[in-house]
Amino acid sequence: MKKIGDFYQSGDWKGEKHVPVIHAPEKVKKGDLIEVNINIGEEIPHPNTQEHYIAWIKLFFHPEGGNFPVEIGSYNFSSHGEHGAFTEPYVTARFKAEKSGTLHATSYCNIHGLWENSVELKVED
Repeated sequence: MKKIGDFYQSGDWKGEKHVPVIHAPEKVKKGDLIEVNINIGEEIPHPNTQEHYIAWIKLFFHPEGGNFPVEIGSYNFSSHGEHGAFTEPYVTARFKAEKSGTLHATSYCNIHGLWENSVELKVED
């Protein structure tokens, strides 16, 4: 039996329109507010139609030494052309961290499935 993690795909976001692009500082000070921007299709635009769209993006933070990641946010995109309204797969999240760790972004395309990307975050005293 497959595990959910077996379905996640990744790649270079500059050549693959489904990979979540994570913009976050490389280094922050302990206790500072961290702003993270995530989008899908930064280099190659992802279609945003009723037939082909990004349904959601999730952001997790896995602190060094932690047993599991913490969900920072879950963002749903509900309008895919109804009455001419189209949501864009772009989110901004803000949080504080006391330890260095890894930011993980996941997303879901209704046609091409689950995608992931990650970046390291250094927290200094």
